[in-house]
Amino acid sequence: MGRAVAWFDIAANDPARSRKFYADLFEWDIHVLEEMNYGMVDAGASEGIPGGIGQADDSNPAGIVIYAAVDDAKAALDKAESLGGKVVTTPYEIPGSGVMAVFQDPEGNRVGLWQR
Repeated sequence: MGRAVAWFDIAANDPARSRKFYADLFEWDIHVLEEMNYGMVDAGASEGIPGGIGQADDSNPAGIVIYAAVDDAKAALDKAESLGGKVVTTPYEIPGSGVMAVFQDPEGNRVGLWQR
């Protein structure tokens, strides 16, 4: 069985506007962490995928990234690179939660890795 999508992230040039748009469109409850300018999405469905909406910047351009669940983010990043991917963000810890990393696939799409 393949790896499940574990998280989504929407980076926006105007995160407040994007949060309002998605909240209105999908009836999402979004809890904003003001110190991070990041909104944690509560889609309200047990089968839904958690995610968030935050600020785009030079290192995190506007767009959507999905995060696949992996056992070892570094090993998965190395494998992606060996298959023609390019490392965008090396593994970093989200305190108390897990480890994230981001790569570009051979087509230039940003894809994330999530290690619990």
